[in-house]
Amino acid sequence: MSTKVKDLENSVIEAFVTQIRGKVIFPKDEEYDQTRQVFNAMIDKRPGMFVMCVDIADVIYAVNFGRENNLLVAVRGGGHNGGGLGLCNDGMVIDLSGIKFVQVDVETQTVRVGGGNLWGEVDHATHPFGLAVPAGIISTTGVGGLTLGGGVGYLSRKYGLTIDNLLEAEIVLADGTFVKANAEENTNLFWAIRGGGGNFGIVTAFKFQAHPVKNVIGGPSLWPIEKIEEVMAWYHEFINNASDDLNGFIATMVIPGPPFPEALHNKMFCGIVWSYLGDPAKQEEVFKPILAMEPIFHHVGEMPYPSLQTLFDGMLPPGLQWYWRGDYFKELGPEVGAKHLEFGSKIPTPLSQMHLYPISGAASRVAPDQTPWAHRDAKYAAVYVGVDPDPANADKITKWCKEYWEALHPYSSGGAYLNFIQDEGQERIKASYKDNYERLARIKQVYDPTNFFKVNQNIKPAAVAEPISH
Repeated sequence: MSTKVKDLENSVIEAFVTQIRGKVIFPKDEEYDQTRQVFNAMIDKRPGMFVMCVDIADVIYAVNFGRENNLLVAVRGGGHNGGGLGLCNDGMVIDLSGIKFVQVDVETQTVRVGGGNLWGEVDHATHPFGLAVPAGIISTTGVGGLTLGGGVGYLSRKYGLTIDNLLEAEIVLADGTFVKANAEENTNLFWAIRGGGGNFGIVTAFKFQAHPVKNVIGGPSLWPIEKIEEVMAWYHEFINNASDDLNGFIATMVIPGPPFPEALHNKMFCGIVWSYLGDPAKQEEVFKPILAMEPIFHHVGEMPYPSLQTLFDGMLPPGLQWYWRGDYFKELGPEVGAKHLEFGSKIPTPLSQMHLYPISGAASRVAPDQTPWAHRDAKYAAVYVGVDPDPANADKITKWCKEYWEALHPYSSGGAYLNFIQDEGQERIKASYKDNYERLARIKQVYDPTNFFKVNQNIKPAAVAEPISH
């Protein structure tokens, strides 16, 4: 049983606060309620304290304090964690949002990023140099959470997942030591953090391989939801045979309002959001088979890559009610299309939606044991999200999301992308890692034998006869 912060002696807390350069926030403080708010307003947790770290030393002091006083500890990078795993009740939150920097090395095309950065800040720094790091589809996503879980996005088919482009991490371990993990140092730890989540330590800095990306040709195509079975069958063949330069995720969605034309508002659609990285002169040829499917709306054009990454930021600000579920799929057969028609035709609120992100192309050409991200043979990572600003609709969006997932889960290939799982139990986590789970558990035993870092998609430490060495 963990100790509650409120049960600690005042003198112990006061001595700790003097060690921290950043701010330490308690429930009595004026900014406490604002500080405990996260992206998903459905999460309502009351930590005993927030340690707002501004440097590595703050993180080390906080880890040592948490361990020595038997506190429940959560780590928050500042992004989207849907399950609220950046918070905990009564314990300590180690907040990294003050550890921000983006350093671009143009010669090596690498980028060093702080543990508290958001992806929009990375895009802002890399874009003037014509570079980008593969990430997600919304710029307000946190670098740490997205990376440690895998990282699927617009550039996945061309350049792989975010973890496929991670070169090094600087990490504070559960015992308070500071290490680097890369292909030469702490190699098992480096393997584990590329998809193993926040189980192994607190990453204070990431180093990524960037790639030449300046402008992209992107935007949505829309069809009436009644055509989703036809579109989905066509899309499966088309995207899996397309050049790596083309990416497009498929969605069931409602058009909530501007910037879309008024005639489309509040209607349900099957949509595909495209991203093409190839020669602009070949745009007409590339999009010809897409236009042959006769979308009723097709708004695709050249734009800076950061503009594509921010397309949906305005629609999805912090503070909405969110509930989500995920799965992997290898096929989009007739039964799958029929279920998407059924649930895509009864989307409960304008912001609720389903996305299928392709994992083909470069992302599929990595061996399943090269990183913990085991489902390289899946063709899609699916996510069902119930979203609405009104807490009164929380039950409605949750019900729709759960039923959508339950209807399609029998056709899935097992497991789910870790960043799309909420608190769904240990079996779901094991299914998401498949044969890699045992190795992860052994590495966890080396780097965090007491399971200090457990407010996450938890991998429990496994006692082993021959421990994996540092």
